[in-house]
Amino acid sequence: MTDTTMPASSTTRAVPPRSAVWGRALTVFAWLSFVSETIIIGTGGAVRLTGSGLGCSDWPLCTPESLVPILEVQGVHGLIEFGNRLMTGVVGIIALVVVLLVLHTISGARALKTALWYALFGIIAAGVAFAIATPFHFPASPIALGVLLIAVIAAAVHSVRTTPTRRDLVLLAWLVLIGVVAQALVGGITVLTGLNPFIVGFHYTSSLLLVCVTAAFLVRLKAVPGPRESAVPSWFAAVTHVTGLALAVTIVFGVLTTGSGPHSGDADVLRHGFDATVLAHVHSWPGYVLAALVLFLTVSAWVLRLEPRRWLLVLVIAILVQVGVGVWQAREGLPPLLVGIHMVLASLSAAAYTVVVLHLKRPARTDG
Repeated sequence: MTDTTMPASSTTRAVPPRSAVWGRALTVFAWLSFVSETIIIGTGGAVRLTGSGLGCSDWPLCTPESLVPILEVQGVHGLIEFGNRLMTGVVGIIALVVVLLVLHTISGARALKTALWYALFGIIAAGVAFAIATPFHFPASPIALGVLLIAVIAAAVHSVRTTPTRRDLVLLAWLVLIGVVAQALVGGITVLTGLNPFIVGFHYTSSLLLVCVTAAFLVRLKAVPGPRESAVPSWFAAVTHVTGLALAVTIVFGVLTTGSGPHSGDADVLRHGFDATVLAHVHSWPGYVLAALVLFLTVSAWVLRLEPRRWLLVLVIAILVQVGVGVWQAREGLPPLLVGIHMVLASLSAAAYTVVVLHLKRPARTDG
């Protein structure tokens, strides 16, 4: 059976022209998904750094009386917060298109129709849940969105189980869509809980992970399907995974540091009580370890001419810039613009690391 999922150079001439067109569209929307997931970190940061976290005081409406912000009442803060909500819709639509394109390209129209039936069922079920919850004064919108999330997960499980080939692409595409729906729910909870700093931190971390998943999708989209083998020595792979741990610790302490600093998202929101100055130092320690590890891996990869060397070069540049911005913002008293750049760079660094890990293996060589 001809694999029709490869819009890259490995696509064979046996692929029908229509499938090639779908493949090119999939590549375009996969890149749009990555870019939009990165942009929404920037817009979410803008909400927090401008004190617009409660610019819309309600959810899913902006106010109890209006879906959109009223400039005379909410002012520019309402516009900024509502703009981020609109960006969530854009990200969700792009993620949905990627799922549908993957299903059609890999499994054909039948899989596409099945996914659409799941979508219709999910929308109806969410509407019913909303109608039942409203008279009892339960949080109807979160409940309805939770029901929709369950339907999306069910559709994902069915698609992955019934896909004959390239399940990696199907799984990654669905993970992004599931993540976007879940993020919408978490975003609503963030507003309803008055910008609880732990939930805000989780919201950012989840967005960062979605950037990594979209980056992984782009890599796998161009990869040759089939068995894979190690492309690096075992010690190199081990150090790479230790580097990932250092990256994760750095990001976690960065989130806690921001959650203890002056940028709460709203002037009246209380932070979670940690000493921001101490956390800033603690955050820097794994950051310096991370920079050293990445530099070591990059030099080693180029000396040994290993597979991930070019992406390690991208990663080391991203980490060094990230460290520089971190030191700069600390010395300047955490100006919002630098903090926002630092947040976006963290997601791009994590995405670059994801690509490095995926290049630790290569298609297995076959005899003959």
